[in-house]
Amino acid sequence: MELEPVRDLPEIRAGDDLADLIADRTTLEPGDVVTVASTVVSKAEGRTADLDDYPVSGRAREIADKIGELTAEEKDPRFAQAVLEESTELLIDAPFLLTETRFGHISVNAGIDRSNVPGHDLLLLPKRPGKSAERIRAGLEERGVDDVAVIVTDTCGRPFRHGQRGVALGWAGISASRDWRGEPDRDGRELGVTVQSVVDELSSAANLVAGEGAGGTPAVVVRDWAFGDLEGSDELFRSVEDDLVRQALREWEFDG
Repeated sequence: MELEPVRDLPEIRAGDDLADLIADRTTLEPGDVVTVASTVVSKAEGRTADLDDYPVSGRAREIADKIGELTAEEKDPRFAQAVLEESTELLIDAPFLLTETRFGHISVNAGIDRSNVPGHDLLLLPKRPGKSAERIRAGLEERGVDDVAVIVTDTCGRPFRHGQRGVALGWAGISASRDWRGEPDRDGRELGVTVQSVVDELSSAANLVAGEGAGGTPAVVVRDWAFGDLEGSDELFRSVEDDLVRQALREWEFDG
């Protein structure tokens, strides 16, 4: 497998055509997977905002005060309000905000970014990353690039581990996971639970090439990787009924 960053992409602004910008800067082949950071997808879709856009509610002020008391760091209630408005559920409100976004992603602060947003305070996640991936893929097809998958990526932390890694928010032209259940291991035992999240793994691999901070390489081409003949699935985000951690959080909150 090879991973190659798409170099020399300009600062992305609202209305920019990401498919056009990517196609002009790399040669794509059938079977390639193009990973695109959600930051540039959000910028192209005009998902920037300012703190003053969010009139503070009593709930947001309460959250900011609570976090400030626990961490001894002042939390801007306008930012708390932005997180609330970008979330469908607040799972933890202190010492940080853990929320569910409208498309099912669980992340700190609803994935709102405050870095690399020239001219604005905040960068919100794409509203529908799956649709964003489909639009980029369709744009590449219009430019004669066929049979290429697209993954919209982000970075976030993981429970029980330090640091961030790449994850998928939306995808098109590829299944989210491949199912190894029913396949034998090396001793002939049948696998019973192994479902491999390939879009997350490809996102994480691409993030090693794209880098962080001021790297300026938000798109990466993955080449010579094959999904194989296993069954695929588009299930990635757990439902509430299937999420034991979320159920435990709800019980803990109910118990006080």
